[in-house]
Order: sequence, then structure tokens, then C-alpha cells
Amino acid sequence: MFRPTSRALLAAAMQSGHGLKPTPMALLPPIYLYRRLLRAHRRHLPAEMRLLGDEYVKAEFRAHRSVENPVHLIGFLTEWQLYAQKIEGDAWRGEKLDEGKIQKMSDEQIGQLYELMQAIQKRGTEGDES
Repeated sequence: MFRPTSRALLAAAMQSGHGLKPTPMALLPPIYLYRRLLRAHRRHLPAEMRLLGDEYVKAEFRAHRSVENPVHLIGFLTEWQLYAQKIEGDAWRGEKLDEGKIQKMSDEQIGQLYELMQAIQKRGTEGDES
């Protein structure tokens, strides 16, 4: 009698094109993703982090409202959707930024990231003084 081993199952899955390959995630339309992000903040973040997160989400979506390049739009929506999944699953706590993503960022994006870090640190010190 043939007993499939995990190695044989893995080989069969890889050959057939099904199984272990992750299926591409369907991107949500911008307005649905925007609402999902705000809901995720409301349900999963402490009040002070929620305020900062909501401000940042609103500013980013406002800034990208007129982007017409489909590659930029897909990248923008994909990253925000991954962020929403992390927030909803509490997988974000203590996580560091991927070095590869940082290397791909423009100088403007690095500046925004630095400003966000400063805002987070400022709110943290204000909270400590209370």
C-alpha cells in the first residue's frame, strides 16, 4: 500500500501548480480599503495610536487620490491591504520594517517615515508626562 509522504505531497503540489503556492489576494477598491483600515484602527489600536493612524491613513489616501499610474496604485493598495491584515491579526506588534522595502523607498518616503517616527515618539513622551 502506498503511503504518501510529505515530500511526495509537496512534489505533487509543486508540479500540479496547485496546493502550496499562495493565491494572489484580490485587491479591495480604494474606498472599501480606506473604510476597512479605519475600522481596523477602531477595533485593534489604543486610542492614541488610533488617532495617529487615522490621520496618516487619511493623509496618504488624500495624497494618492489623483495618482493615475496603475503600477503605483497597485503597490499602494497592496501595501495598505497587507497593513490592514496585520492590524486585524495583531501581527504588527514589535515588527520591524523589511530592509528590502526600505531600500526601495524614495527620499520623500524616507522623510515621511522619519516624520511618522517622530510623531509616534512625541506622542509617547506626551503620554509619559501625563
